[in-house]
Amino acid sequence: MIDLTPTELERYRRQMMLPNFDEQAQRRLKSFTALVTGVGGLGGTAAMYLAVAGIGRLILVRGGELRLDDMNRQVLMTHDTVGQPRVFKAKETLEKINPDVEIQAVYDYITPDNVDELVRSADITLDCAHNFTERNLLNEACVKYRKPMIEAAMDGMEAYLTTIIPGQTGCLSCLFPEKPEWDRRAFAVLGAVSGTLACLTALEAVKLITGFERPLVSQLLTMNLGRLEFAKHRVYRDPHCPVCGNNAAWRHFNPSIESQIQSKPQHSFQLI
Repeated sequence: MIDLTPTELERYRRQMMLPNFDEQAQRRLKSFTALVTGVGGLGGTAAMYLAVAGIGRLILVRGGELRLDDMNRQVLMTHDTVGQPRVFKAKETLEKINPDVEIQAVYDYITPDNVDELVRSADITLDCAHNFTERNLLNEACVKYRKPMIEAAMDGMEAYLTTIIPGQTGCLSCLFPEKPEWDRRAFAVLGAVSGTLACLTALEAVKLITGFERPLVSQLLTMNLGRLEFAKHRVYRDPHCPVCGNNAAWRHFNPSIESQIQSKPQHSFQLI
């Protein structure tokens, strides 16, 4: 059983006053490792809210250096770090905000060479990558290793959010068999939009980990933040999906992985 220090009990006291969010829920949050990709206006802000909520460990993954046009939305950054790797500054800022959270910074993008190890190292993934190449890799690895994934993306004033639990819900490939045209590095963005989505993304992760509220499972939340229009859509789970369907490639080439997953002790995600 993971214990909370007197400092942590005081730090998280106000959230433990919420109905169904007791000390046990807080200890559960501390026991989890979250993988956060695309640590920018979306991923960095989501990581910040997980850190202040008391997640036990964060794995931050992002290649590339900070640009001046990142500064309208990347709240973990400071002007003097423009031109430097952003993921290390993100780690430094988060450690100052909450020194009780263990943080690992990975200066890289999600690739076929690192995705398996990164996903296996975490209990939950927040997919905030800036392109669908990385998102597809994360989706496939999360399905393969039965790791839940919070899927969040935005473009301009529009955004979407859903929670994917392999074996229970459809995956990203079910959701988007043809990928949206939100796949470019230089896109229009207002910081408050990425920040709004980031807060909801972190909230989804906290809900899923602790069970204190029902997460957004098998539903896609779409948002037009220019008009403040929100809608929920049911997500179809495709039995013929090439990633998570009954005849998915990873099952065919590695049929033993299912028994390995079932035999390995894991956190239980129960919907309440």
